[in-house]
Amino acid sequence: MTTSTSFLGDLMVSIADRGRSLLGMQGGHGDSAGRTDVAALFEALLSGRGEASGVALAAEILSVWQKLDTDGRRAFLTTLAERFGPDRAKLDRAIEIYRAEPNAKTIMTLHKAAEPRRQEVIRRLNLAPHGTEALVRIREELARHLKTHPDLEALDADFAHLFSSWFNRGFLVLRRIDWTTPANILEKIIRYEAVHTIRDWNDLRRRLEPSDRRCFAFFHPQLLDEPLIFVQVALSKEIPAAIGTLLAEDREPIAADEATTAVFYSISNCQEGLRGVSFGNFLIKQVVEDLKRELPDLNTFVTLSPVPGFAGWLASQRADEDSAMVSAQDRAALALLDRPDWTEDAGKREAVKAALIPVAAAYMLKARSASGKPVDPVARFHLGNGARLERMNFLGDLSPRGMKQAHGLMVNYLYKLDDIETNHELFATKGEVVAAPAVRKLLSKAAAPKQESQKGKASGSQDKVQAASQGEVRAKEQE
Repeated sequence: MTTSTSFLGDLMVSIADRGRSLLGMQGGHGDSAGRTDVAALFEALLSGRGEASGVALAAEILSVWQKLDTDGRRAFLTTLAERFGPDRAKLDRAIEIYRAEPNAKTIMTLHKAAEPRRQEVIRRLNLAPHGTEALVRIREELARHLKTHPDLEALDADFAHLFSSWFNRGFLVLRRIDWTTPANILEKIIRYEAVHTIRDWNDLRRRLEPSDRRCFAFFHPQLLDEPLIFVQVALSKEIPAAIGTLLAEDREPIAADEATTAVFYSISNCQEGLRGVSFGNFLIKQVVEDLKRELPDLNTFVTLSPVPGFAGWLASQRADEDSAMVSAQDRAALALLDRPDWTEDAGKREAVKAALIPVAAAYMLKARSASGKPVDPVARFHLGNGARLERMNFLGDLSPRGMKQAHGLMVNYLYKLDDIETNHELFATKGEVVAAPAVRKLLSKAAAPKQESQKGKASGSQDKVQAASQGEVRAKEQE
């Protein structure tokens, strides 16, 4: 694969060089002050010239991009967004033709006329040597401007639309990452790890080299040295309740063939420029298949997952005296969370646990966004993939990050192969969270005192719960 990709890359470079010689390009699309006219380059790229000159123009545009400062790049993106939308005159004619005679042919014509011209610009830029990677980096830059320049959202949607095709599962390659993997890729695993920080090379080695550890990543043929997403796996004899035991420096590894459980304890997306393009569901299912082939005795596949939305949601519920999720009794016990030393006292820990775990079950099973989905983003991901909410783990993550985002709470999601499709359908069509009986039993404990104390307030309180959930979703989607 590497050899063929290198050959194609060299071929595209040769085509680009040939195109430059045909065009006599010496930075020729500029004004008298030497400034590049980006719009003119875009128009030239769309002009339908030959393949060699088209590749050369694409390379020229990407070269211009590389030399721009932040303001210049924003202007580049704004030009593409504002001046290269659909051809209005062509679209108007297509609408009139469709209205006069609606059929498959006129629908196709209308569809083609409605497509923004910038999508074709992006397609042709992709022909340049290393064009795919350059476009991913351009979208990274675009993401930095979206909050302050919402007029760029349509351009971002165009990138997402094209990338969803270019990076679909059929083009992705699953590769095992181990201690013999080239150092430039290992360095990126350290940098891109988004769940449990990899402190140094020794820490990375402990996660890759032992017989009971695995790491897998998806790669794309045009980004061979850039992982798109990777998952870290611990092989175990039981379902773990805390991340500390999995990552402890002094733990004793087990032989891989002794393991009965595969634990997905960290999944990290690597490319901000591919935000919104889904890889995780394919990754988990492929890794499960590969592990089953390698280790037939594995019979349990679970995650040990963070709950990143919980602390923020709980704070809003504690502040709301009319909350249907947190009773006055719970609120008093949960006030201990405001004390920095609460985890060091056994009595305080037990008091917090008695109140927090049932409320956490309510968060996972009942808190909903405006779209009717669970508030927590990690829950949406795993439940949408067909997993079952298996267990709540009190103080499963004592790291500063784990305490800040979830008061140490972690959960296990179970991937039971025979039930994945059924669970997915229940979640996708009915919004149902499939959970273990033990988790649902926790929910009944959370609801009982509130029903007595919240008579007449349930409706208004639920509105506040939903509003808080919506805010949490927006916050997580912006991260």
